[in-house]
Amino acid sequence: MIKNIPSGILECIPNFSEGQDNSIINKIQKSIVRINGVKILRSDKGFSANRTVITFAGEPEAVIEAAFQSIKTAAELIDMQKHNGIHPRIGATDVVPLVPICGIGMQEAVRISYLLANRVGSELNIPVYCYEKSALIPKRKKIENIRKGEYEGLKEKISKKQWKPDFGPAIFNAKNGATIIGARDILVAYNVNLNTRSAIIAAEIAARIRKSGKTIIENGQKKKVPGLLNSVKAIGWYIEEYQKTQVSMNLTNLKNTSMHKAFETIKEIAKDLDCKVTGSELIGLVPEKALVDAGLYYASFLKSFDTKNKEALIKYAIEKLGLSSIKPFHPKERIIEYLLEI
Repeated sequence: MIKNIPSGILECIPNFSEGQDNSIINKIQKSIVRINGVKILRSDKGFSANRTVITFAGEPEAVIEAAFQSIKTAAELIDMQKHNGIHPRIGATDVVPLVPICGIGMQEAVRISYLLANRVGSELNIPVYCYEKSALIPKRKKIENIRKGEYEGLKEKISKKQWKPDFGPAIFNAKNGATIIGARDILVAYNVNLNTRSAIIAAEIAARIRKSGKTIIENGQKKKVPGLLNSVKAIGWYIEEYQKTQVSMNLTNLKNTSMHKAFETIKEIAKDLDCKVTGSELIGLVPEKALVDAGLYYASFLKSFDTKNKEALIKYAIEKLGLSSIKPFHPKERIIEYLLEI
């Protein structure tokens, strides 16, 4: 195990490029739970995305060992040369976010991310790029910059000096691709469902809301039009297993854009495009405050509501956001504080 790591609770949310073969997913999960001091909090599998997001937490030293073992197992079992899915990706283990929860600061989380990245690069020969708070090069802070071109463009990209990996060999690994590792703040992966099968409409809504906006042609010149919502990354896609489209978002700072603000903004834009929002879906876990705040927002339109009743607020938020529209949403299984008992 990696030594000299402080105590506390560290969360890890690796994204693996496999969402269809249960045997592979189960073996990756087993490689995590074999490490004492780690608890798997959630596993979200997407068939069309061909991607699984596993959330686990525990003492930092144990979490980093579990992360390494899961990356190693994924490297053995996933062949990127055969991978197809609608979610952007560059590797078998596409991204490994590390989130300090309590008893550990961001600076320590960044240091730990470098220890993990170095081990993955040196022992597994997988090129590693560091992002978010761990970015060693400013352009690599944003994951979309690293993922640009995806796995299919990685062979050419990695040969360029400006895209030399931060750790590991600067050689294209055809089977494993590359892995992105970094410490970041809590992020909410949140998808809003639409009553249309048009991925074009979903993509247009995503472009209108995300902070980066979209590029248009005006008077023969390219013009960047910023999006409506800060701290939001979004794409639009069609989910075959759901038979519907979604606006898939990462809410990177809930103080800037809350779940309910994103949901209501998409409702308004969808209406303008002659479609409707039919509910939403949470990927992974959510802080309790996000649902309490949504409950308070929707309760403000009622004549009477016990706003001191936290359980009632959360229940009302789930109802108004349609979080059970695809599968039942159980707060005890989805709110991070409840699972960590902090």
